[in-house]
Amino acid sequence: MMRFNIFIYASPPCARVTLYHSLIHSVAVENTSRLSKPLIWADQRISPMDSGESSEESPVQTKKGKSKTPRKPKASTLKQKSPAEFFAENKNIAGFDNPGKSLYTTVRELVENALDSAESIAELPLVEVTIEEINRSKFNSMIGLIDRERIDEALYGDFETVKAREKRLAKEARFQEIQAKNSALGKKVKEPTAGKAMKGRGEASFYRVTCKDNGRGMPHDDIPNMFGRVLSGTKYGLKQTRGKFGLGAKMALIWSKMSTGLPIEISSSMNGQSYTTFCRLDIDIHRNIPHIHLHEKRNDKDPWHGAEIQVVIEGNWTTYRSKILHYMRQMAVITPYAQFMFRFIADTPDKNVSIRFARRTDVMPAVPLETKYHPSAVDLLLIKRLIGETSKQHLLQFLQHEFVNIGKAHAERLIGEMGPDFSSKTPVNSLTSQQIVRMHQLFRQAKFDDPSGDCLSPAGEYNLRLGIIKELQPEMVATYTASAQVFEGHPFIVEAGVSLGGKDVKQGLNIFRFANRIPLLFEQGADVVTRTAMKRINWNSYKINQTQDKIGVFVSIVSTKIPFKGTGKEYIGDDISEIANAVKTSIKQCCVQLKSKIVKKIQAREQQERKRNLSKYISDATGAIYSVLKEASQLHANKKKRLEIKDEDAELLEKVSDRLITKEMLSEKLAQHVEQVDYEMAMEYATQSGVREEPRENIYLQALDPQKNFMDFQTPVFVFRLFQ
Repeated sequence: MMRFNIFIYASPPCARVTLYHSLIHSVAVENTSRLSKPLIWADQRISPMDSGESSEESPVQTKKGKSKTPRKPKASTLKQKSPAEFFAENKNIAGFDNPGKSLYTTVRELVENALDSAESIAELPLVEVTIEEINRSKFNSMIGLIDRERIDEALYGDFETVKAREKRLAKEARFQEIQAKNSALGKKVKEPTAGKAMKGRGEASFYRVTCKDNGRGMPHDDIPNMFGRVLSGTKYGLKQTRGKFGLGAKMALIWSKMSTGLPIEISSSMNGQSYTTFCRLDIDIHRNIPHIHLHEKRNDKDPWHGAEIQVVIEGNWTTYRSKILHYMRQMAVITPYAQFMFRFIADTPDKNVSIRFARRTDVMPAVPLETKYHPSAVDLLLIKRLIGETSKQHLLQFLQHEFVNIGKAHAERLIGEMGPDFSSKTPVNSLTSQQIVRMHQLFRQAKFDDPSGDCLSPAGEYNLRLGIIKELQPEMVATYTASAQVFEGHPFIVEAGVSLGGKDVKQGLNIFRFANRIPLLFEQGADVVTRTAMKRINWNSYKINQTQDKIGVFVSIVSTKIPFKGTGKEYIGDDISEIANAVKTSIKQCCVQLKSKIVKKIQAREQQERKRNLSKYISDATGAIYSVLKEASQLHANKKKRLEIKDEDAELLEKVSDRLITKEMLSEKLAQHVEQVDYEMAMEYATQSGVREEPRENIYLQALDPQKNFMDFQTPVFVFRLFQ
């Protein structure tokens, strides 16, 4: 019996099994020989050279005895993608997850661009949105494709086999039999449910989306790059903007190229122009440049200014109809100074939709201003970019000019703290990487004043209240605007509104979220507004029933940087304590206002109930009193049993005997007494609660514009306009 010591390094299970079987085979065949190698690597198989045979390399032997040369991996080559190609492959980042959401996102992007364009010239926005359904035959004719009849029906996804058809018919027969039995027994008959339609992937739905506005318009030469070059636009910079990625209609054009292959059409005219620019173009995805089909100037028959954009895309109106209409309604809430006209044109006229969201006010919020960066909110890359773009030569001027809240004295102190290698006259372009790192470290550790919220443009309490009243028509509404606060060097303002009751409002909490004055409709459960309203507000303490009452919670957050979460940027996380606390405080302030109104309403209801109860028993009380008086008058008339009473009481009884006082007269007097008591109590309550209270709402005086002949006195509740 021979003994072998085998040492095996750790290896994957498959390698260990192969090695184990190879060793057993060698021991069985050559049990009289010694192993030439006591140490065997885990990824090395027993080969002929291990048993003393030729040590030349040989190809791997297969079971059939044929040699197979292992393939060598190809050398990897460096590739580069354009921004357009990246977003085309990752379209879900921009909200184009599926055809339905792509239709919704296209409408949203076009509407927000239209609002920005009108507000930039202080024009009251007028936005017209039209979605036209295009069936397959019409789409084919648009691209010059001839319809063909199906030849092989079984090739298509909506083909129904004989077995499937028999199964469906049997199911329908059973359902009809059950319905007949229920109808005979008097039970409720259920409506037949529509069967699932088998829709092939190639049988898509197409829509022409058109958006027209009365905004600034676009310069003739800039239109191709504004629509055909991704990550190029006019909204980049540190300021409050509606956009999330800066893509706008570019992503709609990319989706159109992917789903239909049709170009986008733009008509634009600016103030003072005698022509209208018409441009038809698509985008070269791989090169990120516009591909122009037609770009010309046309005579402007009817002078106008603004833009009209038309794009044909694949979509799904059926599944995203409610989302699109909900978006338009919420946009009308946050921008009551705008007028929206929405139309959906279907193949059949009975499915058409036409909704007009009327303008309620002409008071517009100020245009957001571009601001400078706060020192605590910059990183190394941004500091290097600012150094490369600045027009200032020296370090002292650079710190004062490129950053907010750094004055001359503060800048000199910072330079002195950086070290002996820095001075006020140090050229900015000569700073080394180590010096820039030192500057960044000091920015993170030093103390700076918080930035102001002057650069922000919230909707305003007046507009928010008007929007809520216009669209929801609630019984009560309260609004509140918090003062500007800061997170990570970025200013933000929280506005909140809480309403009770209203049309098309379901019981419980109805959350409406806005970020930089645009609605957020997706991923609501993880949002800071939803979590705060549902978990951090004790509604019962404000006389509000969280489950029974129809509660509308409106929260709008504006900032130079909205801390969105997720790739789609559809919600704001609650991990930033400054924003979470501001949202909670704003909602609470609204609830405090509502509580006082609810308490007054409860007291008024109790007063009405008390009056109703008194009025209900007037007839019974009148009958009882009159019967007592009548019996007393009879006793008093009897000389033997005459009552000993005062003269005025005797006079009253005599009037009852002479029927000068009747039962009807007593009833009328009691009713007058109830009305008098109710009026006196109401006056006393109004005196105690109204006159003694100090005015709680500020009145804002707007500066008089020389071009206007009126002046506005604004409050969160009303605007009083004084004309000269």
